[in-house]
Amino acid sequence: MDEVFKALADPGRRRLLDSLNARNGQALRELCAELAMTRQSVSKHLAVLEEANLVTTVRRGREKLHYLNAEPIHAISDRWIHTYDRRRVAALADLKQALEAPMGEPAFVYTTYIRTTPEKLWQALTDPAFTRRYWGVEFETDWKPGSPMVWLEGGNRIEDPEQRVVEAEPYRRLSYTWHTPTAEWAASAGIDGDGLAELAAESRSTVTFEIEPQGDPDGRGEKVRLTVTHDGFPDGSTMRRMVSQGWPALLADLKTVLETGAAVPTT
Repeated sequence: MDEVFKALADPGRRRLLDSLNARNGQALRELCAELAMTRQSVSKHLAVLEEANLVTTVRRGREKLHYLNAEPIHAISDRWIHTYDRRRVAALADLKQALEAPMGEPAFVYTTYIRTTPEKLWQALTDPAFTRRYWGVEFETDWKPGSPMVWLEGGNRIEDPEQRVVEAEPYRRLSYTWHTPTAEWAASAGIDGDGLAELAAESRSTVTFEIEPQGDPDGRGEKVRLTVTHDGFPDGSTMRRMVSQGWPALLADLKTVLETGAAVPTT
């Protein structure tokens, strides 16, 4: 947490976070132009923010795009909200809310660090017995690019030829299209008819998991950097609003299961 507070202490870095909060997924040149800062200054600030995990990057072709990452803010909230009164945490609560809000750029990007191995994390993302433990979801597929996927969730079987594996490089990268919002799924999720109609009218999104081993930097066990990118949403997407609330909690449960072995509720 020290790195996060240090990163937030600098007004230049807070300006960068404000810029990304207003328009997420910017390249270095865009940040320099918008903030009237030199490339060297922005690069240095971004390096500090990345080190604190407040900013994460995703490559798109030849460019590297920068995204806000709310995971450290969740950690600060969990550590301090229950210790101090509301007045003392007002600033943290406002910042947490800002980082969780839709940010203009349709893609949702979230990075977390988990004390595990790439092999165990891959198992947690693909093994039905494991996904059921923290997600309550099972997948029927052979995890080969182009193969169909069946989602089993809440007693519902969701099948659609457009539910497919996009990429599957074991222990490094996994990508697949999101499930079809069926009437049965909507009923179990508490979504009414109007909400289902909005979801059904949207284009299908895609989620990608990038796994990067970090070694054992502090002698406390292997660590893996997991970046989740969920994109392909239209402007004003209802599905994006839903997954932006769901992914942080789901990844926190995944982290808990992998690091402690404790069971988490899935209903």
